[in-house]
Amino acid sequence: MKRISAIVSSRKFHVSWLLAWFSAAFLFGVLSVRVLSFEVAFITLILAFSFIIISVIRKDILGVALIILSGLLVGVWRGGNELQTVSQLDSYIGQSVVVQGIIVDDPTIDIDGDIRFRLRDVQVNGNEVGGSVWSSTSDNIDLKRSDIVLLEGELSEGFGTLVGAVYRSVILDTQRVPGSDPGLIVRDAFADGIRTAIREPEGSLGAGFLVGQKSNLPEKLDQEMRLLGLTHIVVASGFNLTILVRFARKLTFRISRFTALAVSSGLVFSFYHISGNSPSMARASLITMLSLFGWYFGRKTHPLVLLPFAAAVTVYIEPSYIWGDIGWLLSFSSFIGIIMFSPLIHSYFWGDAPPGGIRQVCVETISAQALTLPIIAYVFGQYSPLSVFANLLIVPLIPIAMILTFIAGLAGIIFSSGSSIIGWPAETLMGYMVNIVDWLARLPQASYEFTMKPEHIVVYLCTLLVISLYMWRRTGHKFNTYNIVE
Repeated sequence: MKRISAIVSSRKFHVSWLLAWFSAAFLFGVLSVRVLSFEVAFITLILAFSFIIISVIRKDILGVALIILSGLLVGVWRGGNELQTVSQLDSYIGQSVVVQGIIVDDPTIDIDGDIRFRLRDVQVNGNEVGGSVWSSTSDNIDLKRSDIVLLEGELSEGFGTLVGAVYRSVILDTQRVPGSDPGLIVRDAFADGIRTAIREPEGSLGAGFLVGQKSNLPEKLDQEMRLLGLTHIVVASGFNLTILVRFARKLTFRISRFTALAVSSGLVFSFYHISGNSPSMARASLITMLSLFGWYFGRKTHPLVLLPFAAAVTVYIEPSYIWGDIGWLLSFSSFIGIIMFSPLIHSYFWGDAPPGGIRQVCVETISAQALTLPIIAYVFGQYSPLSVFANLLIVPLIPIAMILTFIAGLAGIIFSSGSSIIGWPAETLMGYMVNIVDWLARLPQASYEFTMKPEHIVVYLCTLLVISLYMWRRTGHKFNTYNIVE
């Protein structure tokens, strides 16, 4: 026993693992504030940072305990600070108020024709409050992302991570500041070029592939893609970004390694600002940049370090993500499936043989859906058995569709007349996709009601964990050999 104790106490841990434990503890601290409603004083952070310094110096078991404690303290402080900010809105619930804010995402139109949007940097009756507010209006007005909106209506309790909602609001004033969102200007201009060269609904589908603009998708096609679990291909996400970065890296690597890094990093930065600050893009951009720098410096990062660190950074910026943002939860769950569960399946069934394109798409799709299934079943109460089949028929063609759509978009901008000839290949390919989606969505097996209670989710995830550990023990798979940009 003394010998074992001596070995354990003398073991040194790499700084990257200390970072992973700190990040995981930070996430737990932020989450616990919402459940237990307590906070720590700012001065406690001095103690937390002292623990961090000691743990980095020692790098032993005591250092691990201190880094976990410091992560908890920082997480509780950050979460408590955010809760205190958003609670300022509670006193206005049930009152008629005047709300001012900036539209976060592209406004959408529901089946009744109402415009729906989300506001940040909110002021209620002239007083700044924290969090985001959801609103809808029947006013016939042109609203875009980053517009400053002044509206009036009764403030209701929010839902999900939204702190408040104003239904059927009256728009008092709107302001579009020139140059406030250059990414939106570039995106809309290119999307217009795409729709000039490609007819609808294929044009809007192509705009969704390339620049993440899905607000113009026909309602029927949008609902069918949601039904079949295909919305990830028409919103700005890690899937679209990974395709672009991989292509750019391979193309520019012939010039130099630094050129590949610079061009790919610029592409991530541009795509992030063009698509908007969504939870999935925040996660995808951060992980892609970390993976790019790891590739450039020849470093391999274990997923159990990369994932909690990326999650902690995004949650520090926006604590409400971990309090129930479905987009954030689905994004990280699917990525866990792709970066951890999928490689285990490949190693267990095919060994070290490099996966082919079809097999890789199939396994990654199954892995992502295995991890997101509990969230979808718990939140939405339905599941599509045809989702994997739909992804197999469409996802392998997305890189080709993105290239053809890019060419068509340039043609639509440069040659407005006659650009449909250049856009014909993209239109034909996406016409195939639209027909596949329509055909599958009309099948009786397209969707089933399927719900999971919390206790079922725990059993399901524990089962996945046991399966993963079994495959890992049998294969000895090394997770740090995988890089999403390679």
